[in-house]
Amino acid sequence: SGEKIAFVRMFSGAIRIRDRVRFRRDVEQKVTQIRVFERGSAVRRSSVGAGHIALVWGLSDVQIGDSVGTPRTTSERHQFAPPTLETAITPRRPAEKGALHVALTRLAEQDPLINLRQDDVLQELYVSLYGEVQKEVIQQTLADDFDTEVEFRETTTICIERPLGNGAAIETIGRSNPFLATVGLLIEPAAIGSGVEFRLDTEVRSIPIHIYKTIEQFREVIEDTVQHTFQQGLYGWKVTDCTVTLTHSGYASPGSSASDFRYLSPLVLMSALKRAGTVVCEPIHRFHLEGPADSLGPTLRVLRGLDAVPQSPAMRDSWYVLEGEIPAARMHELQQLLRGLTRGEGVLEFAFDHYEPVRGKVPTRSRSDRNPLDRKEYLRHVKGGV
Repeated sequence: SGEKIAFVRMFSGAIRIRDRVRFRRDVEQKVTQIRVFERGSAVRRSSVGAGHIALVWGLSDVQIGDSVGTPRTTSERHQFAPPTLETAITPRRPAEKGALHVALTRLAEQDPLINLRQDDVLQELYVSLYGEVQKEVIQQTLADDFDTEVEFRETTTICIERPLGNGAAIETIGRSNPFLATVGLLIEPAAIGSGVEFRLDTEVRSIPIHIYKTIEQFREVIEDTVQHTFQQGLYGWKVTDCTVTLTHSGYASPGSSASDFRYLSPLVLMSALKRAGTVVCEPIHRFHLEGPADSLGPTLRVLRGLDAVPQSPAMRDSWYVLEGEIPAARMHELQQLLRGLTRGEGVLEFAFDHYEPVRGKVPTRSRSDRNPLDRKEYLRHVKGGV
């Protein structure tokens, strides 16, 4: 019937039909049906307890990886290696652009790691990939399940941006600020791999409680805006590994509204980011390569040409074993060249390892948002040309 069904693994407590359960912060929905797996079958039950896996109906907004209820510890987030490639996807029949968006949205619900992204300016859709073979999987799935034929553009590497230093900015009510809100933000670099942490460091009386019911709700709304804005940094890549602190807040009663804070925060955030500066980092893979001993010399020369950093090889009879690091952008070239280098006998394994600052020309990605880096363009979008 088109209703979403969630597979839930229960660690503690119980879920019952008609329970309102909470997930992803403040999302709360009512359970309408439960089926528990017993002896290979999904049996209809009125509840499910710890130690069981169940099918749950009614959680229409739930996503893969969500914790239902309160996690036992703060370390229970499931981490996956990030996809390192991206490609634009277009329908072979232009009239099916809308149908393709619906189909990809459905696929993204099943596999959030494809990170469906829409460029509103160029009217293009992008998906994230782990490798070239995934294109074939997505293409075949769209054809078989949604009767939609698609084509892909050239694959590009997904980089990230990290702040170089501290940056602060503030917009106060009045002067050139067209919004009835005051917002001040401070950006500071943080440990590698820490993501984006948001903090509140402003006076309680400056928080518009008449708009937001609680201080926590206000904090969550500003944090969500920060996370969304940081999907595109100074060069168009996702910004990470930093702390963002709300240092100033203010409102005009009763004129201020939630939209004033929502629209002003991206302008302030990107002004602070420009002052902090960012470094663009590319994904680096760790590889494990095995091949015939007589192909080691040519292989090492090719690896150096691909900006790889191999370690000392180990010899095993007539074979070599070689490990090292290589930019994700060069991985596909290595895969294509390896067959000829090793006469089809080489075995290559690789996985994402870390990010490193890009050497040489800094890659950029076109913006797909309202572009808060350009004040006039941004205000034209959100304020009708103010």
